[in-house]
Amino acid sequence: MSEDLLRYDILIQDALRGAVKKILAEVGRTGLPGDHHFYIAFDTNAPGVRISPRLKERYPQEMTIVLQHQFWDLAIGEHAFEVGLSFGGVPEKLLVPYSAIKGFFDPSVQFALEFDPGKTAEELPEELLEAVEELAKAEQEHSGSEATQDGVEDGKEVAVSPKAKSKKSKPAADATGNDGGGEVVSLDAFRKKT
Repeated sequence: MSEDLLRYDILIQDALRGAVKKILAEVGRTGLPGDHHFYIAFDTNAPGVRISPRLKERYPQEMTIVLQHQFWDLAIGEHAFEVGLSFGGVPEKLLVPYSAIKGFFDPSVQFALEFDPGKTAEELPEELLEAVEELAKAEQEHSGSEATQDGVEDGKEVAVSPKAKSKKSKPAADATGNDGGGEVVSLDAFRKKT
């Protein structure tokens, strides 16, 4: 068998990360459509991840955020995204390079992507510095942070879309698609079911 000199595995990972970037960019422009919401798991030790020391201590290896009912300042950069969330009533900003994402799941349509963190064709350090600068500029241009409420559910961080604030929240679908009271399902638990 021949050696894969084209590195199809890396090309596919980069293409799927590009899909996540496009999805988040659309949500940043128009809000979450219908019942769509996202679980995003990422490696907190990956190069370029920027979270507070408090969150780093609480999530030393992996963190899963849920973009559903309330989040703010979603900024999409070329190599990373930044979002504001509330953790235990404390507002925080997270910067997550696409290369740090381990999983992306939309339970409303049972859509899931799994990634090998760090498997990317990008040269991370220089590119991530540019991403941080790009997002800082975007953050200055994008104002109007909204009030937050506690977004912690079963030890997982939950963020919610501004669009959903005007409506009554309904329970999130669990990993089986049943409306069961907003249960947060870990990516590992989801993988075991599929």
